[in-house]
Amino acid sequence: MKRPLMALLCLTVTGAWAQQGDGTRYSAENNIFKPDKVEPTPQRMAGIKAPPGFTVTPFATGLKNARIIAVAPNGNVYVSRRDQGDVVLLRDANGDGRADSQPEIVVSRAGAHGLAIRDNKLYLVTVKELFVVDIQPDGRLGAPKMLVRDLPDAGQHANRTIAFGPDGMLYLTVGSTCNACNETNQENATILRLTPDGSSRTIVATGLRNTIGFDWQPRTGELWGFDHGIDFLGDEEQPEELNKIEQGKQYGWPHVVGAGTIYPQSTPIGEISKQDWKAHSTPMVLGYAAHAAPMQLVFYKGTAFPTEYQGDAFVTMRGSWNRKVPSGYEIVRVRFQDGQARSIEPFVTGFLTDGNKTHIARPVGLAMAKDGALLMADDANGVIYRIAYTGNAAKPASELQAPAGPMQQQASKGSGVPIAFTRAQTQAKGTLTVSSSGFVRGGEIPAKYSEYADGVAPALSWTPVPNAKSYVVIMEDPDAKPVTPVVHWLAWNIPASLTRLPEGLQEQPRLTDPDGVLQGRTTHGSTGWYGMHPPVGDKPHHYHFQVYALDRMLDVPWGAERDQLLEAMQGHVLAKGELVGTFAQKQKPQK
Repeated sequence: MKRPLMALLCLTVTGAWAQQGDGTRYSAENNIFKPDKVEPTPQRMAGIKAPPGFTVTPFATGLKNARIIAVAPNGNVYVSRRDQGDVVLLRDANGDGRADSQPEIVVSRAGAHGLAIRDNKLYLVTVKELFVVDIQPDGRLGAPKMLVRDLPDAGQHANRTIAFGPDGMLYLTVGSTCNACNETNQENATILRLTPDGSSRTIVATGLRNTIGFDWQPRTGELWGFDHGIDFLGDEEQPEELNKIEQGKQYGWPHVVGAGTIYPQSTPIGEISKQDWKAHSTPMVLGYAAHAAPMQLVFYKGTAFPTEYQGDAFVTMRGSWNRKVPSGYEIVRVRFQDGQARSIEPFVTGFLTDGNKTHIARPVGLAMAKDGALLMADDANGVIYRIAYTGNAAKPASELQAPAGPMQQQASKGSGVPIAFTRAQTQAKGTLTVSSSGFVRGGEIPAKYSEYADGVAPALSWTPVPNAKSYVVIMEDPDAKPVTPVVHWLAWNIPASLTRLPEGLQEQPRLTDPDGVLQGRTTHGSTGWYGMHPPVGDKPHHYHFQVYALDRMLDVPWGAERDQLLEAMQGHVLAKGELVGTFAQKQKPQK
């Protein structure tokens, strides 16, 4: 007999910071129920339901742990199999809606999961590595080439996914290592943006527990993603979150969930209050049934479905385990109007059977086939299902193509401007002298301060300025491309009593020693110091450590970007000075 787990919420979480007492008391009834897997017999498949005019049929069977689907322009279908550690190729040469032959393994890599296709190349991401493989004329693959080898450790959420945006950049999701914790690696619980060769990457957005499914709305070019909610809060909490993802925004996890509910257990670092964290968080746009487990998300751009479906999103819901009555085990449709999400509703159901006691499929992968049908991967019984429209409703005349503008504008924000030291916002009559115990003026900055090595902030000192109320530190690289300059460090509200910062300052939004010092968002997308990271082989870059003395403390929220900081500084700079050093990375680091 299955019994609910009744407990005061005191769950074990991982992380480097202890939970602090704040008077919170919360209890929840938790249920664990995993419907049994049964074979997808024709009789059980007959119970699959879709809207009138749609048919759901097997495209391929016997694939075992089929996960993510990518479709090549010629119609070839590639499917990752995480448990088997490979990618298989399926073909439908005669166009009858079924794979022609047995799947063919075309590449093997442990933990193979996310897939993307561009310029006749297949991109594959595992837990910590990103590979690219040439697609040969017969659909088979060449030898994999590793592009990235240092993605963050996975922990609880190892299922990285990738997709090319309309701006030509590769986007990659990195889930959290835990259910709810303060991550020690700022790239966890994020979406990253990478150059296609993997040579550089930035954090697009943070506070995303595990956003596996994401895509670009084809009419607006805006990025949307479906995030997994926190477990163990009861049957109806936390809802799965549909978010509009924008650069620089923080989406709440782990301290704020859903539309703005404060998570009872966690404690933000740096003595940041939960209400302050909430004020910095972007709430979800829409929620869906808790624990439904959203997986791949695809905006419908094709012409095979009725016109009303074009521009809507479809999402696979793998299905719950942490509630009494199962949720998920379906494909849902997200209706969009004027480019914005309006509602979520079931689209294909019936994978739960025998009164919800068993299931024949756990939906994961989802992609549009060459003919406009949808292909859905089931990672339980290894079936690829084909969802096609055979009705008579009017269909769109042409496919949609998401515009590149919104993503390009977000990526170029703050680029193509002079460094802060020469801008009008930092005009000052006085001067101060900046120095460091780590390197000399005009000299080479030691590698330990770079992201190629230890990545610690250097010690910084400056001469005191009479009547100063606070100091600001900005470090920029004006030699970087294509973003110029690259911001490596923003720190403000440094008390006037201080004229130095120690080596290895904490990389967090608010510091407790020196108490109350705030730090902002770097070009990398992280908060706090981000070390030098010029491309390997570049000539030495010049790094400008700038210190500003102000006549006031600043009312600028932690996590702010450089231009927001400069706007608040304007008219309040008493004196300024800078220390310039150089750094070049001559060869690839050995890892």
